[in-house]
Amino acid sequence: MLKNVVIIGGGASGFFCAIQAATCYPQAQITLLEKQSQVLQKVKVSGGGRCNVTHSCSRLSEFLTNYPRGSKFLKKAFAHFGPQDTVQWFEDRGVKLKTEADGRIFPQSDQSQEIIHLLLREAELKKIQVRLKSAVTGLRRENNYWIVELGQQHLKADAVFVATGGMNQAAHYSWLKQLGHHVIDPIPSLFTFNIPDTALHALSGLSVDEAEIRISGSGLLARGPLLITHWGLSGPAVLRLSAFGAEHLFTNHYRAEVMINWLAEAEHNLRARWPQIRQEKSQTTLGSKSPFALPQRLWIYLLHQAGISEHTRWSELPAKEQNKLIHFLCAQTLTLHGKTTFKEEFVTCGGVDLQEIHPETMESKLFPGLFFGGEVLNVDGVTGGFNFQHAWTSAYLAGSNILKQQYLNA
Repeated sequence: MLKNVVIIGGGASGFFCAIQAATCYPQAQITLLEKQSQVLQKVKVSGGGRCNVTHSCSRLSEFLTNYPRGSKFLKKAFAHFGPQDTVQWFEDRGVKLKTEADGRIFPQSDQSQEIIHLLLREAELKKIQVRLKSAVTGLRRENNYWIVELGQQHLKADAVFVATGGMNQAAHYSWLKQLGHHVIDPIPSLFTFNIPDTALHALSGLSVDEAEIRISGSGLLARGPLLITHWGLSGPAVLRLSAFGAEHLFTNHYRAEVMINWLAEAEHNLRARWPQIRQEKSQTTLGSKSPFALPQRLWIYLLHQAGISEHTRWSELPAKEQNKLIHFLCAQTLTLHGKTTFKEEFVTCGGVDLQEIHPETMESKLFPGLFFGGEVLNVDGVTGGFNFQHAWTSAYLAGSNILKQQYLNA
């Protein structure tokens, strides 16, 4: 008897699952439902339009540190389909990939459209039915089948894969809650920091290759490149901190004190080597050139924050202002007052509770034949290809197992 599989969601995870399911179960009818008029829109805009497919980090233990939520769950999943498997999957199908210095992996073409074309081509070759403008309004079990409700219409399925992505309102998960799954209310992850400091805003576009940023009084910190924007702070270090601090910052209404270590160096170490710096620079003015790997305009800004004129000679630097400058270099405190979404990318934490999902198959522990993947689960990663890797892995495992039990029982 012909088996029917319904995929809910036309993003990366939905297409990957549909393709894998059609590969493993070629006699099945695979139908993919997308509520919008276009598919794979997040793939299109990700990585600045280049699509950061995955990350090259080879040690699984290190790879997993990039997931604020879900790392233990993913440890079992990645054992079955990990980053190297993702690279192999795309390259076997003609997409040449490249690894950048920071470990991010992109198509050599630097075009996300190449990934989209591949997924669409594979779906067409495997005769997957793609239905646009098909919003799911309900899901229920009836006589050993799943009934997928589309307003007044409905589809009958032997198995269902839910890949609706991260949703920014708890109400959007209502149909899953009504079914009986526990859903952790979604809140934003991966966002930039609004800092109401006009002097800092004037430095928009400047970046520091290695800085450290922490949320005061929380124990949360991140290290890496930092970018100054016309509204505050961004860059990998801020995005990582926003992801790991998502719940803390949400609870505090995105109000906090953040501490910047512009040198990523302990203050006592800088104080220990300061006399040598001062001696070497004694006959020059502080504003002539920064002795650190900082943009010159940022160095001048920090001098002014410490109450120092750039025309002051190093040999004439007063002790009080010197102490202020050292402190600002290693522990400048700024006020966080709100957030801004990172580019076009929107990532949430929250979603279907992982305790109710089998990590080796992505099948619901509550309802046989119901599978989940991607951001609809309570899993989220930092930037760098980690969210896509979760999407590929969860989809691959679900697609591989989606009709396994059905055929075993036939």
